[in-house]
Amino acid sequence: MKQRVTPALTQITGIHEISSNLRRQLVDCWIAVTNTGGAAGFPFPPVRDDDVEPAADELLSHLDPSRSRLLVARFGEDLAGWVVLRRDPFRLVAHWGSVHHLQTHPDFRGRGVGSALMREVRTVARDELGLEQLRLAARAKEGLEDFYGHLGWREAGRWPNALRFAPDDTRDEVLMLLAPL
Repeated sequence: MKQRVTPALTQITGIHEISSNLRRQLVDCWIAVTNTGGAAGFPFPPVRDDDVEPAADELLSHLDPSRSRLLVARFGEDLAGWVVLRRDPFRLVAHWGSVHHLQTHPDFRGRGVGSALMREVRTVARDELGLEQLRLAARAKEGLEDFYGHLGWREAGRWPNALRFAPDDTRDEVLMLLAPL
């Protein structure tokens, strides 16, 4: 059985806070998650550095204290997982945020990393960004609705048959909401 120890959580608000070592760990995590079947933004594994590095660099380039934050979970020096929290800059919808790319490295699954990151996202969204609700989209048939449901999220709708992985594998995209924070 895997040890249940709370990971150390760190919030990153700008690309200047990303060391080359952390960038490498983020890319490696994204590759490992995707290549083990995780719903992490690359639907057709296998992926390699040249697939993931541009996406990671794009994501990191948009970090901003008022609009986009990266939360990372570590055990010692090892990156165990990460997630992105974004706020829309438009005043009409500036009261809600969106959650993207929740990932737990396969070597650290079953230790509460994803749950710890999602609890921290909620706290940061509410206490630091003043948000009132969070949204995310999840791939159906992965058990993600149950995972998020246990953390207080509820299904707000679906885009039926939105994702086609193969001719015989079409899935809904599940829209989830956490409100109030």
